[in-house]
Amino acid sequence: MPRDLNRRSFLTIAGTSIGVGALFRALPSVAGDDVTRLVAKKNGEAPGAFSFVQMSDTHVGFEGPPNPLGTKAFERAVEVVNGLAVPPDLILFTGDLTHDSEKPGEGAARMKRFREIAAGLKTKNVRFIPGEHDAGLDGGTLYRSFFGESHYSFDNRGVHFAALDNVSQGKPDVGPSQIAWLKKDLARYSKSTPIVVFTHRPLFDLAPEWEWYTGDGDEVMKVLDPYDNVTVLYGHIHRKDVHTTGRARHFAARSLIFAFPDPASGAEKKPLPFDKEKPFANLGVRQVRREAPGAVLQPDDVELTIREYAGTAGISQIRKGGLLA
Repeated sequence: MPRDLNRRSFLTIAGTSIGVGALFRALPSVAGDDVTRLVAKKNGEAPGAFSFVQMSDTHVGFEGPPNPLGTKAFERAVEVVNGLAVPPDLILFTGDLTHDSEKPGEGAARMKRFREIAAGLKTKNVRFIPGEHDAGLDGGTLYRSFFGESHYSFDNRGVHFAALDNVSQGKPDVGPSQIAWLKKDLARYSKSTPIVVFTHRPLFDLAPEWEWYTGDGDEVMKVLDPYDNVTVLYGHIHRKDVHTTGRARHFAARSLIFAFPDPASGAEKKPLPFDKEKPFANLGVRQVRREAPGAVLQPDDVELTIREYAGTAGISQIRKGGLLA
């Protein structure tokens, strides 16, 4: 077997600036029909080039400081994704679809509003997982009535995707039964199969004092450790972050509502202030590229600007509407 196929870099995750969210392209890092046939024989399906979009932390229902624009960034994200020259194969939402509420009926109303906005996506292969705001109050009962199971798996063009729920227990845990499920789910795949895990909270201790961790994340990563090529996508932290644990790379998506500061800066855990001159600041994208076979992934941060939103759906219209008065 070619040496490159034993590396986690077999799957290239290449990002493209799309306005909001993060667009990924997944393609083999080595070329040639012989390689494709070899992987198809070993894994049952040949990895093919495709793209997918990750969006996170829309917090539908949140209003007021630090973001008086509500769902404007989410709605714009739908427009931008629909305008891509090459439509993505699938779209992943990594939790906190809504902002929680203890008002009777409000949680359901917010989930309904989220679905109304998301229904505008032309790509219909859309997958969801809950965040603590969606599932923390009732153990995920309401979430599941709208979106189905909170952990599951599927395959796309030779890549195995596994959705993990690390919020529904009312604490940052995946839980032993779900870890057992993951182990059984992965057992049928060879160690060279590209694996993408998407979840809400980070699976490592990023900032435990800010609840940016998963209590049994180490146990989850032990299940994933035998696999050569693991990518973990998550939300929750409302900022970009790239991290490596063992052979796995972890990528955080920015929020579509407001941003948090870097814990390493010594700042308090509170949202960054809203700037009416840059209403979508810190709600930008992450570009991830790999320039050559065998090279590590290179993440580049791309911050949105007012210019990107000029026009009928842009900042001028927001001002006309009185939202930035």
